Amino acid sequence: MKHEHDLIVIGGGSGGLACAQRAAEYGARALLIESGRLGGTCVNVGCVPKKIMWNAAHIAHALHDAPDYGFDVTIARHDWAMLRRKREAYISRLNDIYAANLDRRGVMLVRGEGRLAAAGEVRVGDVRFRAPHIVVATGGEPMIPDLPGASLGIDSDGFFALEQQPAGVAIVGSGYIAVELAGLFSAMGSHTTVVARGTQLLSQFEPMLGESLAGVMRDEGVELVTGTHVTGLRRSASGLLELTTKERGAIGPFESVIWALGRRPRVAGLGLEAAGVRSDAAGHVLTDEWQATNVAGVYAIGDVTGRAPLTPVAIAAGRRLSDRMFGGQPERKLDYSQVPTVVFSHPPIGTVGLTEAQARAEHGAQVKVYTSSFVPMYHALTTRKPRCVMKLVVAGPEERVLGVHLIGAGADEILQGFAVAVKMGARKRDLDDTIAIHPTSAEELVTMR
Repeated sequence: MKHEHDLIVIGGGSGGLACAQRAAEYGARALLIESGRLGGTCVNVGCVPKKIMWNAAHIAHALHDAPDYGFDVTIARHDWAMLRRKREAYISRLNDIYAANLDRRGVMLVRGEGRLAAAGEVRVGDVRFRAPHIVVATGGEPMIPDLPGASLGIDSDGFFALEQQPAGVAIVGSGYIAVELAGLFSAMGSHTTVVARGTQLLSQFEPMLGESLAGVMRDEGVELVTGTHVTGLRRSASGLLELTTKERGAIGPFESVIWALGRRPRVAGLGLEAAGVRSDAAGHVLTDEWQATNVAGVYAIGDVTGRAPLTPVAIAAGRRLSDRMFGGQPERKLDYSQVPTVVFSHPPIGTVGLTEAQARAEHGAQVKVYTSSFVPMYHALTTRKPRCVMKLVVAGPEERVLGVHLIGAGADEILQGFAVAVKMGARKRDLDDTIAIHPTSAEELVTMR
Protein backbone atom coordinates (compact mmCIF):
# COMPACT_ATOMS: atom_id res chain seq x y z
CA MET A 1 0.00 0.00 0.00
CA LYS A 2 1.26 3.47 -0.88
CA HIS A 3 0.48 6.65 1.08
CA GLU A 4 0.49 9.87 -0.96
CA HIS A 5 1.75 13.17 0.49
CA ASP A 6 3.08 16.51 -0.72
CA LEU A 7 6.15 16.41 1.51
CA ILE A 8 8.01 13.73 3.43
CA VAL A 9 10.58 14.77 6.03
CA ILE A 10 12.93 12.13 7.40
CA GLY A 11 14.03 13.28 10.84
CA GLY A 12 12.15 14.96 13.68
CA GLY A 13 14.85 17.29 14.93
CA SER A 14 14.65 21.07 14.92
CA GLY A 15 15.09 21.43 11.16
CA GLY A 16 12.73 18.63 10.20
CA LEU A 17 10.01 19.84 12.56
CA ALA A 18 10.29 23.40 11.26
CA CYS A 19 10.15 22.28 7.63
CA ALA A 20 7.14 20.00 8.05
CA GLN A 21 5.15 22.42 10.16
CA ARG A 22 5.77 25.38 7.86
CA ALA A 23 4.67 23.27 4.89
CA ALA A 24 1.50 22.23 6.72
CA GLU A 25 0.73 25.88 7.46
CA TYR A 26 0.59 26.42 3.70
CA GLY A 27 -1.85 23.54 3.33
CA ALA A 28 0.62 20.85 2.23
CA ARG A 29 0.03 17.24 3.22
CA ALA A 30 3.20 16.73 5.27
CA LEU A 31 4.58 13.52 6.74
CA LEU A 32 7.32 13.41 9.36
CA ILE A 33 9.27 10.19 10.04
CA GLU A 34 11.16 9.81 13.32
CA SER A 35 12.22 6.78 15.35
CA GLY A 36 13.47 8.58 18.44
CA ARG A 37 12.38 11.43 20.66
CA LEU A 38 11.05 14.48 18.86
CA GLY A 39 13.32 17.51 18.95
CA GLY A 40 16.48 15.73 17.84
CA THR A 41 19.90 16.47 19.27
CA CYS A 42 19.18 20.02 20.40
CA VAL A 43 16.23 19.26 22.63
CA ASN A 44 17.28 15.86 23.94
CA VAL A 45 21.09 15.72 24.16
CA GLY A 46 22.26 19.14 23.04
CA CYS A 47 21.37 22.81 23.37
CA VAL A 48 18.49 22.57 25.83
CA PRO A 49 19.87 20.18 28.48
CA LYS A 50 23.32 21.71 28.01
CA LYS A 51 21.97 25.18 28.82
CA ILE A 52 20.30 23.82 31.94
CA MET A 53 23.64 22.40 33.07
CA TRP A 54 25.34 25.67 32.11
CA ASN A 55 22.85 27.51 34.30
CA ALA A 56 23.68 25.19 37.21
CA ALA A 57 27.39 25.88 36.74
CA HIS A 58 26.67 29.61 36.53
CA ILE A 59 24.89 29.39 39.89
CA ALA A 60 27.87 27.51 41.32
CA HIS A 61 30.12 30.38 40.28
CA ALA A 62 27.71 32.89 41.83
CA LEU A 63 27.75 30.96 45.11
CA HIS A 64 31.55 31.01 45.03
CA ASP A 65 31.50 34.78 44.47
CA ALA A 66 28.80 35.52 47.06
CA PRO A 67 31.16 35.96 50.07
CA ASP A 68 32.99 38.70 48.13
CA TYR A 69 29.69 40.60 48.15
CA GLY A 70 29.19 40.09 51.87
CA PHE A 71 26.98 36.99 51.88
CA ASP A 72 27.54 34.22 54.41
CA VAL A 73 26.85 31.18 52.25
CA THR A 74 27.28 27.54 53.25
CA ILE A 75 26.60 24.85 50.65
CA ALA A 76 26.58 21.30 52.02
CA ARG A 77 26.41 19.52 48.66
CA HIS A 78 24.91 19.52 45.19
CA ASP A 79 22.24 16.97 44.24
CA TRP A 80 23.25 16.00 40.69
CA ALA A 81 20.63 13.23 40.51
CA MET A 82 17.83 15.66 41.38
CA LEU A 83 19.01 18.12 38.74
CA ARG A 84 19.08 15.31 36.17
CA ARG A 85 15.52 14.23 37.05
CA LYS A 86 14.16 17.76 36.72
CA ARG A 87 16.07 18.31 33.48
CA GLU A 88 14.73 15.11 31.93
CA ALA A 89 11.18 15.91 33.06
CA TYR A 90 11.43 19.27 31.31
CA ILE A 91 12.70 17.63 28.11
CA SER A 92 9.84 15.11 28.28
CA ARG A 93 7.37 17.98 28.37
CA LEU A 94 9.04 19.48 25.31
CA ASN A 95 8.77 16.14 23.48
CA ASP A 96 5.04 16.10 24.19
CA ILE A 97 4.65 19.71 23.05
CA TYR A 98 6.31 18.92 19.72
CA ALA A 99 3.97 15.97 19.18
CA ALA A 100 0.96 18.14 20.02
CA ASN A 101 2.14 20.85 17.60
CA LEU A 102 2.42 18.33 14.77
CA ASP A 103 -1.06 17.05 15.47
CA ARG A 104 -2.49 20.57 15.68
CA ARG A 105 -1.01 21.47 12.29
CA GLY A 106 -2.12 18.25 10.66
CA VAL A 107 1.35 16.80 10.13
CA MET A 108 1.28 13.01 10.03
CA LEU A 109 3.88 11.45 12.36
CA VAL A 110 5.23 8.00 11.58
CA ARG A 111 7.49 6.26 14.07
CA GLY A 112 10.30 4.28 12.50
CA GLU A 113 13.42 4.45 10.34
CA GLY A 114 12.91 6.10 6.97
CA ARG A 115 14.78 4.84 3.91
CA LEU A 116 14.93 6.36 0.44
CA ALA A 117 13.55 3.88 -2.07
CA ALA A 118 12.32 4.54 -5.63
CA ALA A 119 11.99 8.05 -7.02
CA GLY A 120 9.68 10.04 -4.76
CA GLU A 121 9.32 7.15 -2.34
CA VAL A 122 10.36 6.50 1.27
CA ARG A 123 9.93 3.21 3.08
CA VAL A 124 9.41 2.63 6.78
CA GLY A 125 9.67 -1.10 7.22
CA ASP A 126 7.38 -2.58 4.58
CA VAL A 127 5.20 0.50 4.29
CA ARG A 128 5.76 2.83 1.33
CA PHE A 129 5.11 6.57 1.37
CA ARG A 130 5.25 8.80 -1.71
CA ALA A 131 5.72 12.53 -2.21
CA PRO A 132 7.22 14.81 -4.88
CA HIS A 133 9.36 16.47 -2.21
CA ILE A 134 11.52 14.51 0.25
CA VAL A 135 13.71 16.23 2.85
CA VAL A 136 16.55 14.49 4.67
CA ALA A 137 16.94 16.04 8.14
CA THR A 138 18.47 13.24 10.18
CA GLY A 139 21.08 15.36 11.96
CA GLY A 140 24.36 14.10 13.40
CA GLU A 141 25.80 11.99 16.17
CA PRO A 142 28.95 12.10 18.32
CA MET A 143 32.02 10.17 17.24
CA ILE A 144 33.87 7.57 19.31
CA PRO A 145 37.50 7.05 18.26
CA ASP A 146 38.72 3.71 16.98
CA LEU A 147 41.17 3.18 19.84
CA PRO A 148 41.80 0.35 22.29
CA GLY A 149 39.42 0.62 25.23
CA ALA A 150 37.49 3.56 23.73
CA SER A 151 34.19 1.99 24.81
CA LEU A 152 35.18 2.56 28.44
CA GLY A 153 34.57 6.25 27.84
CA ILE A 154 31.35 8.05 26.96
CA ASP A 155 30.40 10.64 24.37
CA SER A 156 28.45 13.88 24.80
CA ASP A 157 25.17 11.94 24.65
CA GLY A 158 26.44 9.75 27.47
CA PHE A 159 27.21 12.85 29.52
CA PHE A 160 23.49 13.51 29.86
CA ALA A 161 22.99 9.96 31.15
CA LEU A 162 25.43 10.40 34.05
CA GLU A 163 23.53 9.68 37.25
CA GLN A 164 26.23 11.06 39.53
CA GLN A 165 28.83 13.78 39.16
CA PRO A 166 32.33 12.34 38.71
CA ALA A 167 34.97 13.62 41.12
CA GLY A 168 37.58 13.55 38.37
CA VAL A 169 36.87 13.72 34.65
CA ALA A 170 38.93 13.90 31.45
CA ILE A 171 37.53 15.42 28.29
CA VAL A 172 39.32 14.51 25.07
CA GLY A 173 38.94 17.24 22.47
CA SER A 174 39.36 20.97 22.02
CA GLY A 175 36.21 22.12 20.22
CA TYR A 176 33.10 23.77 21.53
CA ILE A 177 31.63 20.62 23.11
CA ALA A 178 34.87 19.91 24.96
CA VAL A 179 35.21 23.40 26.43
CA GLU A 180 31.53 23.60 27.35
CA LEU A 181 31.67 20.33 29.29
CA ALA A 182 34.97 21.28 30.90
CA GLY A 183 33.58 24.60 32.10
CA LEU A 184 30.51 23.16 33.74
CA PHE A 185 32.33 20.23 35.38
CA SER A 186 34.97 22.56 36.79
CA ALA A 187 32.43 25.10 38.07
CA MET A 188 30.52 22.34 39.85
CA GLY A 189 33.62 21.00 41.58
CA SER A 190 34.91 18.09 39.51
CA HIS A 191 38.65 17.95 38.97
CA THR A 192 38.70 18.51 35.22
CA THR A 193 41.36 17.70 32.63
CA VAL A 194 41.16 18.58 28.94
CA VAL A 195 43.38 16.53 26.63
CA ALA A 196 43.85 17.97 23.15
CA ARG A 197 45.88 16.88 20.15
CA GLY A 198 46.50 20.46 19.06
CA THR A 199 47.96 23.34 21.01
CA GLN A 200 44.96 25.66 20.82
CA LEU A 201 41.37 25.49 22.01
CA LEU A 202 38.60 26.30 19.53
CA SER A 203 40.93 26.33 16.55
CA GLN A 204 38.07 27.09 14.13
CA PHE A 205 37.31 30.37 15.89
CA GLU A 206 39.09 33.72 16.16
CA PRO A 207 42.38 32.72 17.92
CA MET A 208 41.94 35.39 20.58
CA LEU A 209 38.89 33.54 21.90
CA GLY A 210 40.59 30.18 22.44
CA GLU A 211 43.65 31.84 23.98
CA SER A 212 41.56 33.90 26.39
CA LEU A 213 39.41 30.94 27.37
CA ALA A 214 42.47 28.77 28.02
CA GLY A 215 43.80 31.41 30.41
CA VAL A 216 40.55 31.58 32.35
CA MET A 217 40.24 27.80 32.51
CA ARG A 218 43.75 27.41 33.89
CA ASP A 219 43.09 30.13 36.47
CA GLU A 220 40.00 28.25 37.62
CA GLY A 221 41.79 24.94 38.02
CA VAL A 222 41.19 23.12 34.75
CA GLU A 223 44.24 21.12 33.69
CA LEU A 224 44.94 21.60 29.98
CA VAL A 225 47.08 18.89 28.40
CA THR A 226 47.75 20.02 24.83
CA GLY A 227 49.86 18.68 21.98
CA THR A 228 49.00 15.15 23.07
CA HIS A 229 47.85 12.20 20.96
CA VAL A 230 45.64 9.75 22.86
CA THR A 231 46.38 6.14 21.95
CA GLY A 232 43.87 4.32 24.14
CA LEU A 233 41.86 4.07 27.33
CA ARG A 234 42.21 1.44 30.03
CA ARG A 235 40.91 0.59 33.47
CA SER A 236 43.55 0.50 36.19
CA ALA A 237 43.75 -1.94 39.06
CA SER A 238 41.91 0.58 41.22
CA GLY A 239 38.95 0.49 38.86
CA LEU A 240 39.50 4.04 37.62
CA LEU A 241 40.30 5.04 34.05
CA GLU A 242 43.62 6.03 32.51
CA LEU A 243 44.30 7.55 29.11
CA THR A 244 47.37 6.28 27.31
CA THR A 245 49.15 8.83 25.14
CA LYS A 246 51.99 8.95 22.64
CA GLU A 247 53.81 11.87 24.26
CA ARG A 248 53.08 11.59 28.00
CA GLY A 249 52.44 7.94 28.79
CA ALA A 250 49.49 7.34 31.08
CA ILE A 251 47.28 10.23 32.24
CA GLY A 252 44.83 9.80 35.10
CA PRO A 253 43.19 8.34 37.03
CA PHE A 254 39.65 9.54 36.23
CA GLU A 255 36.19 8.41 37.20
CA SER A 256 34.92 9.30 33.77
CA VAL A 257 36.39 10.01 30.33
CA ILE A 258 34.36 11.85 27.72
CA TRP A 259 35.15 11.79 24.02
CA ALA A 260 34.43 15.21 22.48
CA LEU A 261 36.05 14.68 19.09
CA GLY A 262 33.36 16.04 16.83
CA ARG A 263 30.20 14.76 15.19
CA ARG A 264 29.33 12.88 12.04
CA PRO A 265 26.16 12.88 9.90
CA ARG A 266 23.52 10.33 10.84
CA VAL A 267 23.07 8.62 7.48
CA ALA A 268 23.35 4.89 8.21
CA GLY A 269 20.40 3.02 6.73
CA LEU A 270 19.06 6.02 4.80
CA GLY A 271 19.73 4.45 1.42
CA LEU A 272 21.52 7.49 0.05
CA GLU A 273 23.86 5.51 -2.18
CA ALA A 274 21.11 3.32 -3.61
CA ALA A 275 19.05 6.43 -4.33
CA GLY A 276 22.03 8.09 -6.03
CA VAL A 277 22.26 10.97 -3.54
CA ARG A 278 25.79 12.33 -3.39
CA SER A 279 27.69 12.83 -0.16
CA ASP A 280 31.20 13.95 0.76
CA ALA A 281 34.00 11.83 2.23
CA ALA A 282 32.64 12.37 5.76
CA GLY A 283 29.14 11.30 4.74
CA HIS A 284 27.52 14.75 4.68
CA VAL A 285 24.75 15.06 2.12
CA LEU A 286 25.79 17.52 -0.59
CA THR A 287 23.32 20.30 -1.43
CA ASP A 288 23.24 23.46 -3.51
CA GLU A 289 22.23 26.91 -2.28
CA TRP A 290 18.56 25.84 -2.46
CA GLN A 291 19.10 22.79 -0.16
CA ALA A 292 18.61 20.52 -3.18
CA THR A 293 20.67 17.36 -3.65
CA ASN A 294 21.71 16.03 -7.04
CA VAL A 295 18.53 13.91 -7.16
CA ALA A 296 15.42 15.78 -8.27
CA GLY A 297 12.89 16.18 -5.46
CA VAL A 298 15.32 15.22 -2.69
CA TYR A 299 16.61 17.93 -0.33
CA ALA A 300 18.69 18.03 2.86
CA ILE A 301 18.85 20.47 5.75
CA GLY A 302 20.62 20.80 9.08
CA ASP A 303 23.60 18.98 10.52
CA VAL A 304 23.40 16.13 8.01
CA THR A 305 24.67 18.60 5.39
CA GLY A 306 27.65 19.73 7.48
CA ARG A 307 26.89 23.39 6.74
CA ALA A 308 26.87 25.58 9.88
CA PRO A 309 25.65 22.79 12.20
CA LEU A 310 23.54 24.95 14.48
CA THR A 311 19.91 24.54 15.53
CA PRO A 312 18.72 27.99 14.36
CA VAL A 313 20.39 27.38 10.99
CA ALA A 314 18.53 24.08 10.55
CA ILE A 315 15.24 25.74 11.51
CA ALA A 316 15.81 28.66 9.14
CA ALA A 317 16.80 26.35 6.28
CA GLY A 318 13.73 24.15 6.82
CA ARG A 319 11.29 27.04 6.95
CA ARG A 320 12.75 28.76 3.91
CA LEU A 321 12.63 25.53 1.94
CA SER A 322 8.92 25.14 2.68
CA ASP A 323 8.34 28.83 1.93
CA ARG A 324 9.77 28.17 -1.52
CA MET A 325 8.08 24.84 -2.20
CA PHE A 326 4.62 25.62 -0.83
CA GLY A 327 4.47 29.32 0.08
CA GLY A 328 4.80 30.93 -3.33
CA GLN A 329 8.23 32.42 -2.57
CA PRO A 330 10.44 31.03 -5.37
CA GLU A 331 13.54 33.02 -4.37
CA ARG A 332 13.41 32.08 -0.69
CA LYS A 333 16.63 30.44 0.57
CA LEU A 334 19.02 30.62 3.51
CA ASP A 335 22.03 32.92 3.46
CA TYR A 336 24.78 31.00 5.26
CA SER A 337 27.02 34.05 5.66
CA GLN A 338 27.32 36.04 8.89
CA VAL A 339 25.76 33.34 11.07
CA PRO A 340 26.14 34.24 14.76
CA THR A 341 27.02 31.53 17.25
CA VAL A 342 27.71 31.20 20.95
CA VAL A 343 29.92 28.76 22.83
CA PHE A 344 28.47 28.18 26.29
CA SER A 345 31.83 27.93 27.96
CA HIS A 346 32.63 29.64 31.27
CA PRO A 347 32.83 32.48 30.45
CA PRO A 348 30.69 32.33 27.29
CA ILE A 349 31.91 33.22 23.81
CA GLY A 350 30.01 35.02 21.07
CA THR A 351 31.12 35.40 17.47
CA VAL A 352 29.68 36.52 14.14
CA GLY A 353 31.26 37.20 10.78
CA LEU A 354 34.85 36.90 9.62
CA THR A 355 37.87 36.25 11.80
CA GLU A 356 40.78 38.64 11.39
CA ALA A 357 42.67 36.08 9.28
CA GLN A 358 39.66 35.46 7.03
CA ALA A 359 39.12 39.18 6.58
CA ARG A 360 42.76 39.78 5.65
CA ALA A 361 42.62 36.92 3.15
CA GLU A 362 39.66 38.62 1.44
CA HIS A 363 40.45 42.32 1.92
CA GLY A 364 44.19 42.50 2.53
CA ALA A 365 45.58 45.78 3.82
CA GLN A 366 42.11 47.34 4.04
CA VAL A 367 41.46 45.41 7.24
CA LYS A 368 41.69 47.09 10.62
CA VAL A 369 40.98 45.63 14.05
CA TYR A 370 39.84 47.20 17.30
CA THR A 371 40.26 45.36 20.59
CA SER A 372 39.37 45.74 24.24
CA SER A 373 40.31 43.73 27.32
CA PHE A 374 38.99 44.44 30.79
CA VAL A 375 37.71 42.93 34.03
CA PRO A 376 33.89 43.25 34.07
CA MET A 377 32.49 45.38 36.85
CA TYR A 378 30.88 42.33 38.48
CA HIS A 379 34.36 40.99 39.18
CA ALA A 380 35.68 44.25 40.65
CA LEU A 381 34.79 42.83 44.08
CA THR A 382 35.38 39.12 43.50
CA THR A 383 38.42 36.97 44.04
CA ARG A 384 37.98 35.55 40.55
CA LYS A 385 39.09 37.95 37.82
CA PRO A 386 38.12 36.45 34.43
CA ARG A 387 38.65 39.08 31.76
CA CYS A 388 36.29 40.10 29.01
CA VAL A 389 38.05 40.39 25.63
CA MET A 390 36.50 41.82 22.47
CA LYS A 391 37.56 42.32 18.86
CA LEU A 392 35.96 44.20 15.99
CA VAL A 393 37.17 43.40 12.48
CA VAL A 394 36.48 46.13 9.91
CA ALA A 395 37.54 46.82 6.35
CA GLY A 396 37.56 49.52 3.69
CA PRO A 397 37.42 53.31 3.87
CA GLU A 398 33.98 53.10 5.51
CA GLU A 399 35.25 50.57 8.04
CA ARG A 400 32.41 48.16 7.39
CA VAL A 401 32.11 45.72 10.34
CA LEU A 402 32.98 42.24 9.09
CA GLY A 403 33.36 40.41 12.39
CA VAL A 404 32.52 40.73 16.08
CA HIS A 405 34.22 38.38 18.53
CA LEU A 406 33.89 38.47 22.30
CA ILE A 407 34.44 36.36 25.40
CA GLY A 408 33.20 37.25 28.84
CA ALA A 409 30.14 37.36 31.07
CA GLY A 410 27.08 38.27 29.01
CA ALA A 411 28.73 37.60 25.64
CA ASP A 412 25.95 35.15 24.77
CA GLU A 413 23.24 37.80 25.16
CA ILE A 414 25.26 40.74 23.85
CA LEU A 415 25.97 39.14 20.49
CA GLN A 416 22.42 38.87 19.13
CA GLY A 417 21.91 42.61 18.69
CA PHE A 418 25.34 43.16 17.19
CA ALA A 419 24.71 40.27 14.79
CA VAL A 420 21.76 42.25 13.43
CA ALA A 421 24.05 45.24 12.94
CA VAL A 422 26.63 43.14 11.06
CA LYS A 423 23.90 41.61 8.88
CA MET A 424 22.66 45.09 8.01
CA GLY A 425 26.13 46.25 6.99
CA ALA A 426 26.97 48.47 9.96
CA ARG A 427 30.08 50.64 9.86
CA LYS A 428 32.40 51.33 12.76
CA ARG A 429 31.05 54.89 12.74
CA ASP A 430 27.51 53.56 13.26
CA LEU A 431 28.71 51.85 16.42
CA ASP A 432 30.57 54.99 17.51
CA ASP A 433 27.43 57.08 16.99
CA THR A 434 25.37 54.76 19.21
CA ILE A 435 25.08 55.97 22.79
CA ALA A 436 26.62 53.52 25.23
CA ILE A 437 24.59 51.82 27.96
CA HIS A 438 26.59 52.34 31.15
CA PRO A 439 27.83 50.51 33.13
CA THR A 440 27.80 47.37 30.97
CA SER A 441 30.29 45.20 29.16
CA ALA A 442 28.34 45.69 25.93
CA GLU A 443 29.21 49.39 25.84
CA GLU A 444 32.82 48.49 25.01
CA LEU A 445 31.69 47.56 21.49
CA VAL A 446 30.50 51.11 20.82
CA THR A 447 33.40 52.94 22.51
CA MET A 448 36.47 51.23 21.03
CA ARG A 449 39.23 53.55 19.74
